[in-house]
Amino acid sequence: MNLYDVIKKPVITEKSMTELEAGKYVFEVDTRAHKLLIKQAVEAAFEGVKVANVNTVTVKPKQKRMGRYVGYTSKVKKAIITLTADSKAIELFAAEAE
Repeated sequence: MNLYDVIKKPVITEKSMTELEAGKYVFEVDTRAHKLLIKQAVEAAFEGVKVANVNTVTVKPKQKRMGRYVGYTSKVKKAIITLTADSKAIELFAAEAE
């Protein structure tokens, strides 16, 4: 598995935006990735970032109905990345230069 294939996208929720001030970032990652691989992928993808801690959460699929048809949402793995105090911040939203 390539390091750049581990991180899929950032999770943008109200809770994850409040955790940015504490140096915590939430990403959706590949379901097969383990904590050490996630740490290596974040440090490789973002320059000057040092990861202090990685917590993972596996979100189980939920049953959804559309009329009489039943299906399931996809299984997702989220990683909560805590950066060190001397680390550079991750730019999730790039500001446009005027």
